[in-house]
Amino acid sequence: MGLTFDKSTVVSRVLAPSGKLLEQPVEIRIHPITGRSCRIAFARSGEKEAATESLPPPPPSAHQTQACPFCQPQAFSRTPRFTPDFLPAGRLVRDPSILFPNLFPYGTWSAVSLIDDQHFVEIGTASAGAYSNCLLNCRDFLQRVREHDPRCRHAAITQNHLPSAGGSLVHPHLQVHADHKAPNHLRVLQQRADDYMARTDRRLFSDYLDAEIKVGERVVGICGDWHWLAAFAPEGFYELWGILPGVTGLEKITETQWMDLARGVVNAQRFYRHLNRNGYNLGMVLSDDPAGALEVRVVMVVRANYAPWVRSDFTGYEIMMGDMATFSTPEETARLARGFWVD
Repeated sequence: MGLTFDKSTVVSRVLAPSGKLLEQPVEIRIHPITGRSCRIAFARSGEKEAATESLPPPPPSAHQTQACPFCQPQAFSRTPRFTPDFLPAGRLVRDPSILFPNLFPYGTWSAVSLIDDQHFVEIGTASAGAYSNCLLNCRDFLQRVREHDPRCRHAAITQNHLPSAGGSLVHPHLQVHADHKAPNHLRVLQQRADDYMARTDRRLFSDYLDAEIKVGERVVGICGDWHWLAAFAPEGFYELWGILPGVTGLEKITETQWMDLARGVVNAQRFYRHLNRNGYNLGMVLSDDPAGALEVRVVMVVRANYAPWVRSDFTGYEIMMGDMATFSTPEETARLARGFWVD
């Protein structure tokens, strides 16, 4: 099928302060989908990171509902509205989710979709129903954008849960973006998927999923049509992928599949909670290209806990070198996560 699951091991030899010779293996993996590499530093796998002995306490702003612009009733008075030519009502409401334009946009079309009216939600305790309505609000917004501004066919849905993951407000919400220029990851994935299709007449994500299912080591579980895996070469801690095989764009995702995605997202949150982690990122990139070969995928990664004296999980390796350095294997991530996909 042309997919290579490339991994190799290098060994660093050092003398410990005691004089003992230490041989420390580092595994380097290259992902068959992205072509990007990561490093698994086994020497640090036994480390206990600060603030992960138990779930950290709620953040200081967890009860400051009156100061939060996303809490009701101020959600309707302190958030912006779309212009009447785009959306006469100003906002999209799919109770309990409310979607409105981002006051600090990152592109031509940039919106915020509130999950519900709960100001602070501990990771792993969210409602799949609320997430479903929030995701459907994002879908409705993107469909409206494509009707109103057909140039903007590249889209993304993201989440930054808590400040350690880049969130500016603790009130749970998704960001949704659409623009005429594709972001880096989407552009690379589209090119690789199109090249693979031209070379093999097959879909890249479907073949990757088939290969992973055959091996089984990184398979986590299924929610409806979504297949969840631990990424072969993770670019974040405890990185999980949800793949929707055979579905190549926004218009082809059914309402049931959006609802099943919500269940998978909540399962991943429950798994992260089990690890005593409270911050994470979610990302889903989409392109409206009927002839495109890129199938739909969502990615979730743990971030450093939002707690005092916790160091960032991104270092010079990630920011300056572009290689993720993580400490546990995807196979171990899958083993730990599987129990959270059992109904």
